[in-house]
Amino acid sequence: MRTLRPNLLLPLGMAAVLTVVACLPINIAAQDAATRIGYVDMKRLLDNAPQVIAARSRLAQEFAARDAMLAQDETRLAAQRQRLERERGTLETEDLLRREDELDSLERAIERTRQQLRGELQSRTEQETERAWQEINEAVIVHARDAGFDLVLPSPVIYASARIDLTEAVLARLRADHSLAQERGQ
Repeated sequence: MRTLRPNLLLPLGMAAVLTVVACLPINIAAQDAATRIGYVDMKRLLDNAPQVIAARSRLAQEFAARDAMLAQDETRLAAQRQRLERERGTLETEDLLRREDELDSLERAIERTRQQLRGELQSRTEQETERAWQEINEAVIVHARDAGFDLVLPSPVIYASARIDLTEAVLARLRADHSLAQERGQ
């Protein structure tokens, strides 16, 4: 029968690995003290940036007249349908079919207009969001550079301490930039 002898190389190898691992936290800690990391909640910036709020307001004004016309057409269609239902018993078949066809045509026209308006609004919203997104990113970069940050992470992240959350500071910068642009008349 053979007896197993402990391998002397295993303890020496383990000691070397432990020494290297023990030194790592010191280097990482020294690096962390010099590295500044921040976090920004991009959704909150997009929801609350005055540039985005102003863009929403401009879009609402831009589309208000066409929305009102569409609402009037829908009201007119509903009134005509009600009148047709009241008069259904008194109309001849030909008149009834003709008026139903007219109402169906009007309903299709309204639906086409609604879809067209929705598509135009979506396109304009994407344009405005892209423009605001560029301004927001620039504000984050400028703030990070000015405040001496080495890395800024956008949302979503699993966890970010309030200590490193730069969102409010970036919002303040965006508000100041927006106020300045308003004063200049842009």
